[in-house]
Amino acid sequence: MPFKRKTQDVGGSTRITVKEPAELMTFLLDKMGGMKRNAVKTLLSHRQVQVNGAVVTLYSTALNTGDVVEISSSRGNIELTHPKLKILYEDEAIVVVEKKEGLLTVITGAKDETTAFSILKNYVQKSNKRNRIYVVHRLDRETSGILMFAKSREVQHLLQQNWHTAITGRSYIAVVDGVVEKEHDTITSWLTENEKSLKIHSSDTDNGGQQATTHYKRIKHNESYSLLELNLETGRKNQIRVHMQSIGHPITGDKKYGSATSPLGRVALHARILEFYHPITEKIIRFETPVPRKFLSLFH
Repeated sequence: MPFKRKTQDVGGSTRITVKEPAELMTFLLDKMGGMKRNAVKTLLSHRQVQVNGAVVTLYSTALNTGDVVEISSSRGNIELTHPKLKILYEDEAIVVVEKKEGLLTVITGAKDETTAFSILKNYVQKSNKRNRIYVVHRLDRETSGILMFAKSREVQHLLQQNWHTAITGRSYIAVVDGVVEKEHDTITSWLTENEKSLKIHSSDTDNGGQQATTHYKRIKHNESYSLLELNLETGRKNQIRVHMQSIGHPITGDKKYGSATSPLGRVALHARILEFYHPITEKIIRFETPVPRKFLSLFH
C-alpha cells in the first residue's frame, strides 16, 4: 500500500450498495422510500449524491453492480464556474481541477491576487464556512493542466509524505523550439536555485543540488517546433523548463529559460495526465486532459 495510514470519516449520510445495474434516478426512486422525481432532482442539483465517492448530478448516470451510492443529509458545494479553473473530480477527501495558464496555484507574496487555491477556498466555503482547502502540489503560473488539492490537513500530509509512491503517472505535453533530433531520451541532472534571480540551474554532475530525471518522447515536429510528451520521475521546481533548456530546446514562449519566440502568447507546457492512489480508498484513479488546441495549431 502506498500510504502509511488512512482515515475515513462519514457522517450524516446514507450509503447503499448497488445489487444490479440501474439508472441512478430509478435506483433512488426505489431505495429512498417513495421519494418523488422532483425531490431526487433536487438532491442531485444540491450535489448531495455521490457514486463511489464522487459527486454526481446527472439522474441518467448508469450504476453497476457493486457501486456505492451515498446520499448526504446536507447540501454539497454548488457547481464551480470559473473561466480559469474547472473541477474534474471531487469527493470528501480531494478535489482535482484543470487550471488554465496565467493563474497561480497559490499566492507567493504579500499581494492580493486570485489563485487556484483562493477560487477553491471560496467555492467550498459557500456551503460551509468551516470547509478548508489544502495545497498538495503546484503548477507554475504559465503552465496549464491538472492539479490536486486536499480537503483536510491530514489528507494533505498523507499525499505529500507519500508522494513518490502515491503518484503512479504524471505526464506533460510541451511545444519546444527547434527540431529535437532524438525520438525519445532521458535527461538526468542536478538542479540548484539562484537565491537572487530565483532561476533554476542544471548541472550534469552532482553539485549538491536536487537530482531530477525527465523522460521525453517526440510526438511530431516541423522545421520550427517539436511536440513532446514528458514523464517525470521527480517533481522538482521548474524541472521540465530547465531540462528542455539544457538540451538546447527551451519550451516555446518560456523567455525565462531561453525561448526567443512566443507564438501562442504563453509558455507551451501543459500537465496532461495525473494518476495516483486515492489517499482514502487506495484505489488508482487517473485523470487525462486533451492536448491544447493551440499547441497543435503550430503543426498544421
